[in-house]
Amino acid sequence: MVQTAEHTKIRFQETSNRSCLRAYRSKDNDTCYMQTYRSYVAELLGTFLLTLAVSVSIVMPSVIPTPAIAGLTLMVIVYILGPISGAHVNPAVTVGMWCIGKISTVDALCYILSQIGGASLVAPFLAVIQVIAPQGGSLGGLSVGIGEALGAGILVLGVSAVASGKASGGPSGVTIGGSLFLGATVASVISSGIVNPAVALGIGVGGLANLLAPLVGGVAAAETYRWMAKMK
Repeated sequence: MVQTAEHTKIRFQETSNRSCLRAYRSKDNDTCYMQTYRSYVAELLGTFLLTLAVSVSIVMPSVIPTPAIAGLTLMVIVYILGPISGAHVNPAVTVGMWCIGKISTVDALCYILSQIGGASLVAPFLAVIQVIAPQGGSLGGLSVGIGEALGAGILVLGVSAVASGKASGGPSGVTIGGSLFLGATVASVISSGIVNPAVALGIGVGGLANLLAPLVGGVAAAETYRWMAKMK
């Protein structure tokens, strides 16, 4: 998620000393840390690449399972785009980081819009290159929601470790990519294993369980990690 100490100071600068429950009170006056449009483009590109990798792995199955492909893809994205945007590429990650004050409200909203936009470009792109896009349909149910929340939570735990400096520098991509692999693998036992609302929309999987449960899991994981690591 973050590649250098200097970058850590910028990308994960505390917007306020707050918890999720009082995050809305932030006036977001920290304009010196406001993201440039480049970071939004990076989020769009990163989510597009992640959604594309997942889509291709579904329509063209290989010996490598989809969770492993997603994890490896995210690891590469973190190393390439992490210095630009932090490489959230997942609304669950962005919401989790927002709750613990690692990103401003305006940037969080722009990130999520960029992520959804990037994922939505995959289906048209696949149509242009004459590849049938996956159509997952609508999934729901308590088990699906629990699986998606748990998987997203595992991912956000890894992201939080990087954001707090507990796993900074070189291992950041491995930590985050490995967290996605683990989270998606665990979630796939009882759900779709997508653990990313933007990717779910991009591959045609609807339902509140796939869209909202990862956000809940991300918030819970971020707040839990902050408590365990004694983050302010």
